Amino acid sequence: MGHHTRRLVVAALAAGALGFALAGPADAQNFTKPVTIIVPYAPGGTSDILARLIGPKLSEGIGQPVIVENKPSASGNIGADFVAKAAGDGHTLLITDVGTLATQPSLVKKLSFDVQKDLVPVTMVMFSPYLFAVHPSVPASSWAELLAYAKANPGKLNIANSGVGSIQHLTAIVVQKKRGIDWTHVPYRGGAAAIRAVVANESNVIMNGALPTTPFVKQGQLKGLAVSGEKRLAQLPDLPTFKEIDMPIVETGSWQGFLASKGTPPPMVARLNAELRKVLAIQEISAKIVELGGDVRTNTPDEFTAWMTKAIAEWGEVAKAENISLD
Repeated sequence: MGHHTRRLVVAALAAGALGFALAGPADAQNFTKPVTIIVPYAPGGTSDILARLIGPKLSEGIGQPVIVENKPSASGNIGADFVAKAAGDGHTLLITDVGTLATQPSLVKKLSFDVQKDLVPVTMVMFSPYLFAVHPSVPASSWAELLAYAKANPGKLNIANSGVGSIQHLTAIVVQKKRGIDWTHVPYRGGAAAIRAVVANESNVIMNGALPTTPFVKQGQLKGLAVSGEKRLAQLPDLPTFKEIDMPIVETGSWQGFLASKGTPPPMVARLNAELRKVLAIQEISAKIVELGGDVRTNTPDEFTAWMTKAIAEWGEVAKAENISLD
């Protein structure tokens, strides 16, 4: 090989190396195959509604099909574990009630994954306050009436929740302890199943995300009593807030967010964050979420990580104070 030829080869190799270095970060943001959104609950709940609302627009943004797959059970832990163990390439995502996810480290000692180490927060999606409702056959049209009925009929009420250790379950336990109620907690495989059970009068009380629950109250299939938080729902303005009725926990509800698998490159996390925030900024998407009783809430991966760290610590304190454990 002549000196001139050797110089050209070296130059070509150098250029190739430079090109590879420049392409690296860009490649780390590219979607090369279908993206799967894992919903760790049964179809019809808050996470499922959001996944199917967001999926088609996300697909347009990334240029790849987006598949929604339900993996319900164990308060969302089966689906979360699946994503925690998936390849860290940004093509497998979890959408879940991140409040419930934050309770698991303090409630389940033998959790099969580490919430903080094995899942990467991408962005929060929305907050949906809890709608507190009963089956129409329950002789109570207010929290005060329900409290009086529950105390006069110990053990008669069954309160449905989306799974053992969910925020609904913990909130109901705290309310039970602080207000002296004897009701039976009945776990289901997600919020949608819990709603169906109360509509069918299999259970008769529910505290569930407003997003999937509001339509049933509007249709008269459930009787609304109150809404969590300090702000009334525009869709059901006659319902008092938890603050107004002096609930022991006021700021409780369904916080929904997207997380990716451990090892997902930061550029891919940033791209996912940007694409999801674009989708949530679309007027028809945000309007639909508001119409169903939710508020769009987005943040950066770092902000979401900080939120999760704080929520894990706070619910850990509640679990310890109330001596709640699932093991």
